[in-house]
Amino acid sequence: MSYGFIKVASAIPSVRVGDVKFNTLQIENLIVQAEGKGVEVLVFPELAITGYTCQDLFRQSLLLDEADTAMMVLLDFTRKLNIISIIGAPVVVGNLLLNCAVVIQQGEILGIVPKTYLPNYNEFYEKRWFASSQDLRPTEIRYAGHKLQVSAAPKVFVTSQGVKFGIEICEDVWAPTPPSNHLALSGADIIFNLSATDELVGKHSYLKSLLSQQSARTLSGYVYSSCGFGESTQDVVYGGNALVYENGTLLAEGERFSLTPQLVTAQIDVERLRVERRYNTTFVNAQRNDMPTVETTDCHGIDEKADFKLERTFDPLPFIPHTDNMAEACEEIFSIQVMGLAKRLAHTACKHVVVGISGGLDSTLALLVCIRTFDKLQIDRKGILGVTMPGFGTTDRTYRNAMRLMEETGITIREINIAKSVALHFEDIGHDMAVHDVTYENAQARERTQILMDIANQAGGMVIGTGDLSELALGWATYNGDHMSMYAVNASVPKTLIKHLVTHIVKTLPRPLADILADIVDTPISPELIPADADGNIQQKTEDLVGPYELHDFFLYYFLRFGFRPRKLRLLACSAFAGRYDETTITKWLVTFCRRFFSQQFKRSCLPDGPKVGSISLSPRGDWRMPSDAAAELWVKEASET
Repeated sequence: MSYGFIKVASAIPSVRVGDVKFNTLQIENLIVQAEGKGVEVLVFPELAITGYTCQDLFRQSLLLDEADTAMMVLLDFTRKLNIISIIGAPVVVGNLLLNCAVVIQQGEILGIVPKTYLPNYNEFYEKRWFASSQDLRPTEIRYAGHKLQVSAAPKVFVTSQGVKFGIEICEDVWAPTPPSNHLALSGADIIFNLSATDELVGKHSYLKSLLSQQSARTLSGYVYSSCGFGESTQDVVYGGNALVYENGTLLAEGERFSLTPQLVTAQIDVERLRVERRYNTTFVNAQRNDMPTVETTDCHGIDEKADFKLERTFDPLPFIPHTDNMAEACEEIFSIQVMGLAKRLAHTACKHVVVGISGGLDSTLALLVCIRTFDKLQIDRKGILGVTMPGFGTTDRTYRNAMRLMEETGITIREINIAKSVALHFEDIGHDMAVHDVTYENAQARERTQILMDIANQAGGMVIGTGDLSELALGWATYNGDHMSMYAVNASVPKTLIKHLVTHIVKTLPRPLADILADIVDTPISPELIPADADGNIQQKTEDLVGPYELHDFFLYYFLRFGFRPRKLRLLACSAFAGRYDETTITKWLVTFCRRFFSQQFKRSCLPDGPKVGSISLSPRGDWRMPSDAAAELWVKEASET
């Protein structure tokens, strides 16, 4: 396991029913392929050694003896291999014949897991041949040249890198209380399922939903391997399902109805799963003291590879919803913001709101939220007081867009130029206006906030904050300036998502309003606190100063959502942004992110209320509680290392 990832595989071999030697060769071929691909744990279908559909042939001693011999052959074959293989085979235990998963590595049997729930309805008739693990008492047997203890006790296997996995067989996961429930609560990070699922109309989609839900419910990886081509088609057909899930998300799947063997690999992020479990108090509370005792088996050692290569892909925009209906997803986010503001207005009986309109993305989204809220509450839009406050850095483009936006939306417009009042303030405190330092910038931001607050007092209304989640993470806000409001509708919406939301809204509006919004989306992000260049263009571009927001949003998501350390953030970012940013650039802005996130916590410790719209929030009352004087050295040091 490197960077928290373990590589697993689901194998679907070709099968000849009852031809044990042929089946064994097919298993060996796939083990070799998996070993060559760096797979650490590999699972085969149910009863892969004999074929699942042998029916009454399972009563034949010859078949059972050949299966025993075949396992010895596989043990000898894997003697010098590190890979852990989970193979389906019939195992005789006294008077019982069990449908089992046999776990082997480096020529040894690490354990045998018998099937618990035997389907005996419709096309299934397993109780005719097999006994359940519930019928089993702890027994010592001789199997494949080994003396082994076989029992019904739940078993968790532990790799040399500390990854824990459990096993269930086919019908087990369809049961009301699958064994994987208890295995996960007992520490299993990954569940492997050896299966023989036949194909029926609609069954495949139900199966995928079932596995996805079980993976999500147990906060685990789930690797599924089901019989494929070669099983008997006397009454049913087996399509060969190879599926790998991580916390409900499908990572990889094979080709159904393939005529050739398949090996489907994926890297499961065990670290991510463990973080989810630690944070999920419901999962922790479910770990009761009265649970059955679990047998733990250590696997053989495997050296961690220094040349780890990330094979998974990561979306460079993790805050953007992944859905086939993006319009619906955007509308849901927008509606959460609207409902939050609607409740605040209804609670305060407030008929007026004040919004600073800059001609930028954030204030545009805040205004759109206000408009939708007023329309929903059937309040006259004139109660929305849009205030544009040109200053030393305001450009014609943003000023024009701010004015046109307010005009087209039918709100009350106020224009207050702050240049005179700020210049007088500089005179009062003895600041040289030619010095464009932090005082020069923040004085403008605080003057604007003072104006908005005072107008809100005049109107008996409230100031609506426009700042977003990305700015809060970086502290890119003036303390007690744009940092403050009476309700912050964008507080948990990151910059990348705001751009996405406004772009979506553009598609729903008529011209010329849609054209205005489109131009706002295309405008460089800037606080406009420094005078424009000689041509009147924006000179102070935020992303030139603090770095690309798409990078910072990526860091923020994985830093907060899963607690990943900087070296893993860099690994994921280098993969997600390959061809756009090199490692040196990513490292530079990762260091910036770590420094600013820690140093600017004091601004987040006193945030105004605002609605949470996604899984990430920096509210000190909800998702993020951090001391304002926490040391950043550990994170900055690792972020700097390459």
